[in-house]
Amino acid sequence: MTDQRLTPANVRVAASALKGFVDAPAYVEGVLKSVVQPLVNLCAAPNGPRNRQLLLGAQVTVFEEYEGWAFIQSVDGYVGYVTATSLGPHVAVTHFVATPATHAYLSEDFKSPDLMRLSFGARVAVLDERKKYFETPQGFIPKKHLRPMSQPFSDPVTVAQLHFGVPYLWGGNAIDGIDCSGLVAAALLACGIPCPADSDLQRAQLGTPLDKDAPLQRGDLVFWKGHVGLMVDEHILIHANAHHMSTVYEPIDRAILRIATQGDGDVLIRKRLTA
Repeated sequence: MTDQRLTPANVRVAASALKGFVDAPAYVEGVLKSVVQPLVNLCAAPNGPRNRQLLLGAQVTVFEEYEGWAFIQSVDGYVGYVTATSLGPHVAVTHFVATPATHAYLSEDFKSPDLMRLSFGARVAVLDERKKYFETPQGFIPKKHLRPMSQPFSDPVTVAQLHFGVPYLWGGNAIDGIDCSGLVAAALLACGIPCPADSDLQRAQLGTPLDKDAPLQRGDLVFWKGHVGLMVDEHILIHANAHHMSTVYEPIDRAILRIATQGDGDVLIRKRLTA
């Protein structure tokens, strides 16, 4: 059975690579585009529930535009619908927002009108470098807030910690709201580590399993059914969760007991990220 989250096919079109594997009235190559809004919901269906979110500058392949919605696949493989107006021509990005959030300003002056608020992980194309700001198509962004795409972070936990206190949001991927797998994805992608969007896919694809009694260390992943967190050290977990409704630090022993007590089961697996 195909995973609909990752299969670019609907009742009207399918990606040409799926010809012979799925039936569709038409097969298309798709067109590369970029997200041009600060944040957009990736929905399961037009006007449907949010599956994930995409940030400014995210590259997507568009297979169809129909009644104001674009049927797309993002670079992490996720498939769904975004509003057609949230997309524009493909842009080769050069930098990403490396602070929890920033603003794009009308001019090289923090007192000038702010044009757009951007979350950690948003991607932009730098057009020019000024004394304290980078000029981008979105406006002028403080140089201290951007990092070249060629210089990713080296420690996923450091990135996760930038999201401490961020409110929990199911399917969220941004500083305004994030869920457990969104936090892990933000942390790993900022370090140049490919990472799928949902915790079940992360559990299947990331890292090397640890023995049950092996001591945990910074950067290890702990998985439950439908949940994941990152170890800050051998004792402390950082995770976005619906119990606290935010991204929090929690002793791993306490988290294991609490999650089991509330009926969500035991740890399924612990994994270590490998170079």
